[in-house]
Amino acid sequence: MLKISHVTKSYGEKKAVDDLSLHIQPGEIYGFIGHNGAGKSTILKVISGIMKPTEGTVVTHGNIVPMLELGSGFDMDLSGRENIYLNGSILGYSKEFLDEKFDEILEFSELGEFIEQPIRNYSSGMLAKLGFSIATVVNPDILIIDEILSVGDVKFQKKSNDKIKSLMGSGTTVLLVSHSIQQIRNLCDKALWINEGKVVAFDEVNKVCDAYLKAAENASKDQLKNIKLE
Repeated sequence: MLKISHVTKSYGEKKAVDDLSLHIQPGEIYGFIGHNGAGKSTILKVISGIMKPTEGTVVTHGNIVPMLELGSGFDMDLSGRENIYLNGSILGYSKEFLDEKFDEILEFSELGEFIEQPIRNYSSGMLAKLGFSIATVVNPDILIIDEILSVGDVKFQKKSNDKIKSLMGSGTTVLLVSHSIQQIRNLCDKALWINEGKVVAFDEVNKVCDAYLKAAENASKDQLKNIKLE
């Protein structure tokens, strides 16, 4: 499904991702953890094709739907309704398909009459609801989510988590970045711990989360950059 081979992403002399290799199997949910600036978001952008690696290769099979930033693919001056068609077209959905799925998207998003308002008036939670509802109206082969679900209300977080679990049952591979270790535990099969753009650990989710939390209790942010899993 997804093979990352010796990927490096550099900004000048700074390596945000440093010689990272990973083979991800289809139909599983992978959580990415690490401190701010560890390289999590960068590697997801490289996988999704938004960024090109400085070195190395990324081979994917199937369609990728990235949810990396609030408002990405939206026009803030357009209404929610208009943005469904705009963002849907960016994701490769036809107008006919979106016509057919519009009511389903609206119902899942819980936006009601706000769907006719310009989205510049939306809260971050409303933007997340709209983006997630559009992205998951079909079963993508690979769904990439970077922190976007953390801004929604508790009710919608549960609803979106349930949707992610149902996608996994239909064969979708999900890559999830979250600072909520509990969310990673609840949703993911495996976890990838990244520090300084390198993989510290890639294993069963509870094993990696336990090691990360243990390290975080006893180390500063700078020390976490250099810690190794025993």
